[in-house]
Amino acid sequence: MAFAFDRAGFQSIDVHMTDLLQGTVDLADFAGLVACGGFSYGDVLGAGSGWARSILYNSEVKDMFQTFFERPDSFTLGVCNGCQMISQLKDIIPGAEHWPQFIRNRSEQFEARYANVEVMESPSIFFKGMEGSLLPIPVAHGEGRADFSATGDFEKCLTGDQITARYIDFNGEPTETYPANPNGSPAGATGFTTADGRATIMMPHPERLFRSVQMSYKPDDQFTGEAGPWLKMFQNARNYVG
Repeated sequence: MAFAFDRAGFQSIDVHMTDLLQGTVDLADFAGLVACGGFSYGDVLGAGSGWARSILYNSEVKDMFQTFFERPDSFTLGVCNGCQMISQLKDIIPGAEHWPQFIRNRSEQFEARYANVEVMESPSIFFKGMEGSLLPIPVAHGEGRADFSATGDFEKCLTGDQITARYIDFNGEPTETYPANPNGSPAGATGFTTADGRATIMMPHPERLFRSVQMSYKPDDQFTGEAGPWLKMFQNARNYVG
């Protein structure tokens, strides 16, 4: 993830939760916050829950995150386990109230595979100019199914253009059918953004396909250089910062 942002022109700094809890790092010093994948707490007791609670149950850290999210010049990205964690902070993220929670895949197993997604029209700062793209992307998760039964509102996400990406079948149509949809999310929805587009969460891993050599297949007349199809979302974030 750091490599992808570095390639787009950022200075990437690795920050641990202990740095924030001990007060040695302040989010006020950063333009963007990126929560990466990586099986926080072994994905037990609910995906990303332990990570999220280490923020929500510490008043000083919670206030620091909320202040960051409310800053009009900040951006946030959560991917995979980071998606699960950021989704549980939605009460302190402006415009995220309709987001779902993420629960066990319908397959009841960890899914690591290539999937295909369509980038939807949305206000997300990450996907400017990418709307309508049909792209491959790696997935690697056990608890990636977007679930609106207890929290969030699918229809409001849909009508508010807050769905950024959805799994598609080989005809380019949104799907809930396994394995094209690896987790069973409704209508294939696998990425969400806030009303103003500054915070985005997604279950697949764009950082694993920002270089053309990372592609298992590519047309001979496309992606002939270093850049892969997902590099643009990181470049969009850099352009947003200015």
